[in-house]
Amino acid sequence: MKEENRHTILETKGLSIGYTSKRAVTSIASNINLELHEGELVGLVGANGIGKSTLLRTLTRVQQPLKGNISIHSKILNTYNSIDLAKVLSLVLTETVASKNLSVFELVALGRQPYTNWVGNLSETDIDIVNSALAQTNIQELKHKKCYELSDGQLQKVMIARALSQDTSIIVLDEPTTHLDMYHKAYILKLLQKLTKETNKTILFSSHEIDLAIQLCDKLIVMTKDGIVTDSPKNLIQQGAFNSLFPKDLIIFDEVTGSFRVNK
Repeated sequence: MKEENRHTILETKGLSIGYTSKRAVTSIASNINLELHEGELVGLVGANGIGKSTLLRTLTRVQQPLKGNISIHSKILNTYNSIDLAKVLSLVLTETVASKNLSVFELVALGRQPYTNWVGNLSETDIDIVNSALAQTNIQELKHKKCYELSDGQLQKVMIARALSQDTSIIVLDEPTTHLDMYHKAYILKLLQKLTKETNKTILFSSHEIDLAIQLCDKLIVMTKDGIVTDSPKNLIQQGAFNSLFPKDLIIFDEVTGSFRVNK
């Protein structure tokens, strides 16, 4: 399907991100113009401290932009009330789960909160959606386990299942592979790729696993000190977008293999 025919889920126009204090305004990146489409897996990559988490927090209304507009389904982000926003956007952060004494089913069921009645009772439809989310992430066998019994990799799948049960158009994940070994890093990112194809949801995640993101993503957002560029991994490689991510005295990007290597 051609990109121009795909429904735009999230769009930014002239966006500037950063921080405001009583003394000064600190801009991290400006004039950000993005379009994320239905059914895309989008990776946000860049060096440590470049501002990836700030961008994600701004796109999800955790913090306010310095300038510009963010829209979801062509509606300005700040015009959504909290409940309506929770029905179109779900967020998976790297913070520790508040109550690991919950069972896996109970934690995934928290994704249904925007839809349940005021006492939080689950309908048969809610229960079916939770069970479907467990199946889509291949964790049915963990359903009755307590979250404190899980490994980091298992817990990350549970958090993804909770976002799926929220049934939003876009899922945003901040560093979903942190603290995982190489196998589980690849597993989680392959799972996200599979979910975009099966559900047609838009999934945006930040990651240090740039080599894996290049291989798996439909689109990448590359943040450098010179600005932000976005395109397909193939086009970004041809444009040399990865060449300035890291100082060349130590790490260089090999355009032939599409991966980074140590500069000997």
